[in-house]
Amino acid sequence: MSNSSSLRTKKALAASLKDMMSHAPLSKITVQHLVDNCGLNRQTFYYHFQDVYELLAWIYKTEALESIAQYRSYTTWTSGLQKIFDYITHNKAFCTSTLDSLARPHLDAYLYSVTSELMMDVINEVSSSMSVRDDDKHFISNFYTLAFTGLIIQWLEQDMKEDPAVIIAKLSELVEGNFVTALHRYENRRH
Repeated sequence: MSNSSSLRTKKALAASLKDMMSHAPLSKITVQHLVDNCGLNRQTFYYHFQDVYELLAWIYKTEALESIAQYRSYTTWTSGLQKIFDYITHNKAFCTSTLDSLARPHLDAYLYSVTSELMMDVINEVSSSMSVRDDDKHFISNFYTLAFTGLIIQWLEQDMKEDPAVIIAKLSELVEGNFVTALHRYENRRH
């Protein structure tokens, strides 16, 4: 199977899962339901994925990472965060269904992964002329990642009522200059 054919098949399965999750809980969706919904067979599904949860993880990994690829700098991190909110808003049924299921770790992992990459790129950019150990950069990035993902999960759990632009504006105001300040505190640290 060619790469483009394989990708089309995976995307068809992903679309089928997202469609089905808009009206059924994930726990009720079987591989047979998925393939019947998109006109494929079970063998095709198992050629690409071990189970529905692996497909779910693939969806988050591929769709989400693509959406923020160009917004991972100090001047654009708020746009990257907006893209994460936009993805969740556009895929509300899919994300809330994941949140309310045994697949919640996949949503948590997705949010952590995309936010961590975004934060790590910002930290690396800001510290490019500083002498800060990698483990200290990772600590700072992890702190912001956990804070941001916690806010996103809370927003999801509260039925996405608050405008993401307001949340991002508050975050921007809160952390403005704090990346640099935190990095300076760790600069030239030996232990």
